[in-house]
Amino acid sequence: MTLRITLITGGSTPERDVALAGAAQVLPVLRALGHQVTVVDTTSGPVDTGQEATLLTPEVRSAPPDEARLARLASRELGPALVELDVVRHADLAFLVLHGRQGEGGGLQAVLDLAGVPYTGSDALGSGIAMDKDLSKRLFRDAGIPTPPWARWPVAADDLDRLGWPIIVKPSRVGSTVGLSLVETPADVEAAVREAARYDDEILLETFVPGREYTVGILDGRALAVGEIVPDHTIFDYACKYTPGLTREIFPADLSPGATAEIQDLALRAHVALNLRDFSRIDFRLGDDGIPYCLEANTLPGLTSTSLLPQSARAGGVAFDDLCDTICRCVRRRSGGAFESAVTEQSRVAGD
Repeated sequence: MTLRITLITGGSTPERDVALAGAAQVLPVLRALGHQVTVVDTTSGPVDTGQEATLLTPEVRSAPPDEARLARLASRELGPALVELDVVRHADLAFLVLHGRQGEGGGLQAVLDLAGVPYTGSDALGSGIAMDKDLSKRLFRDAGIPTPPWARWPVAADDLDRLGWPIIVKPSRVGSTVGLSLVETPADVEAAVREAARYDDEILLETFVPGREYTVGILDGRALAVGEIVPDHTIFDYACKYTPGLTREIFPADLSPGATAEIQDLALRAHVALNLRDFSRIDFRLGDDGIPYCLEANTLPGLTSTSLLPQSARAGGVAFDDLCDTICRCVRRRSGGAFESAVTEQSRVAGD
């Protein structure tokens, strides 16, 4: 079935370059699958085919865009007016390749819901829950999913002692480890909080689990391959994520069948606990005590050439084109009536 797909990408978050690099991968796949695809940047509107090659570049710089550039982009965000664009309002589905609170926080999803536009990924509720790391961790805890101890800033000295050292200080509602710091002593906490506050007004302090890091993709109700992340830095920071050669990503991870099954089960439970749908990526640290601690869930995980969800899928026997096709099929299944109406209308117009 040929669909009219609007690929929504760009944005004005620190992860803009990641989104554009992902869109550069997704666009040719959707077209090769036979769909009619239009690209929309949330800061500038529809992108014509002549601009696509310039805007959608596969490389991600080793540092996020500077604040001045992000401020300029934010001033041009279309916001709710996005659904007034014909290519969005009349799309069979919106394929979202966005990151950060503007893309993953639930606001865009709510606007698309109100406009009746089907879209990929989790709904407004699930997106908002997963974007808020404090709320996510509360739900993990309630569901019996291990997660490192944490506290919201400001915290008392007793809370810091309870967390132990070192700790992670990070914005609660930002991804790609933007604004995240590993803090060794109490004297360095406030500087780390100031860095995190550049990106969010809600700051999380979390016990650092000095173990091996794992990730697993979820696709259409099943867990994909577990992968191990081995960064050159102590933590899997932005530079390690997007600088070739700074990280080894091992798919499938060298784990026993029992350990693999345990992490996959916890990932599926985390996906359900946060009310997510279609696909996600769940991250873990394996502590010295042998317990996999769930760090967070990603509702629109990266789709760049180095991103973890495509690697998890490929190691699980799902090629990148099949990954994109399955994501579209999830939307089609959920919105079957709307798709049938759209196809009928396309056929009628073609007949005329």
